[in-house]
Formats: sequence, C-alpha cells, structure tokens
Amino acid sequence: MLSRYTTVRQFGSKEIVIKKSRFIGYAKPVTTEEEAAAFIEEIKKQHWNATHNCSAYVIGERDEIQKQSDDGEPSGTAGKPILEVIKNRGVKNVAIVVTRYFGGIMLGAGGLIRAYTDGAVIALEAAEEIVQVLHREVIVEVDYTWHGKLENAFHQREVRLGGTEFTDKVTITCLPEAEEAERFAAWITDLTQGQANIVLGDELYCIEGE
Repeated sequence: MLSRYTTVRQFGSKEIVIKKSRFIGYAKPVTTEEEAAAFIEEIKKQHWNATHNCSAYVIGERDEIQKQSDDGEPSGTAGKPILEVIKNRGVKNVAIVVTRYFGGIMLGAGGLIRAYTDGAVIALEAAEEIVQVLHREVIVEVDYTWHGKLENAFHQREVRLGGTEFTDKVTITCLPEAEEAERFAAWITDLTQGQANIVLGDELYCIEGE
C-alpha cells in the first residue's frame, strides 16, 4: 500500500463560461473502473442535450487504469487535457467529466485544450483535493494507573487516536503513520516500563491534517 497519495474528498462541480460556451466540470472519487464508468454515464444522462461530455479517470496505486474520451471533440483536445491535469497534479482514484454547451463561437484546438484543462482544474477544486496517509493501529492495553500519563504523553506528541475503551483495563487505539508503528510501540513500552500490552492492528488511510 502507498504510504500516501492525493485524491479528492467528495463529488464536486463548478462552471465557467469561455466565449459563450458553458463548461461544467465534475469530479468524483472512484476506486474501480465500473464506478468511473457509472459516474460518467450519470453525467451524460443528466446533460443528454449537451454538445459534449468529455471525460478521463485514473485509478490504482500506480495509476494502472487510465482512460479518456473526447466525446466528439477534435482528437486530443478534450479527454487528453483532462487526463493530463489529473496526472500532473498527482491525483489518484478520481474521475472527471467536463460538459460543454456550445455557445456559437469556435475556440480552435488550442482554445479547446485550455478550456478543458480549466474545466478539469475547477472540478478538482470543487471536489477538494486531499492527501490520504497510511496509518496503522497500535492497540495499547494498560491498567488505569497509566491512563493519565499516557494521555499527557499523547497530547504532547499530538498522537492521532482512534478511540478509548474502559473495562477492567484501559484500551487505547493509537494511529501512528504505518512506517512509524513499530517505533511507536517501542516508545509506549519504554514509557510504561513494559507494563502495557501492545498489539499492532490493521492498516488504514486517514486524511492528512485531520
């Protein structure tokens, strides 16, 4: 699994007008090619009377799945610019559709490339780019006598926490970055003088800065 990657938080859309043509950019997080195809089809149905619904998507840890469509625009003037925006910004697991309603003024090949580039950019901005960082659960079980000390230590170190359970003992789920998990566990062992029961749990992605 990647230690970190950029994607989008949610569905988003935004519109711009260029020489009387309306360009509406849509972006959505997707994890499979089927999800991407369904999203594109949904936008096409919504804008069945649009002049064009051009699209691109990139899926996979190593961008294994890439596809783009000019949807009737001159070859290379729509789908490819959208795809290039995704790749240049390093965004993964995202699909973008840029819908165009022709306004009567020809844009030319260069104008179309710029317009679809801008449409893809505003779509990503509307969907909000985020960074997903790989973390790993470090589950710490201690007697109640250690709870206060651990709380203070976690606060000072700004440790990401997944939750705390109070039974006959205190069980705290910590979420350090995956590559730091073993060192983090060793730190807890030292901090508690070997009195903590520590289990390394699942890996999961968390949004950076949240």
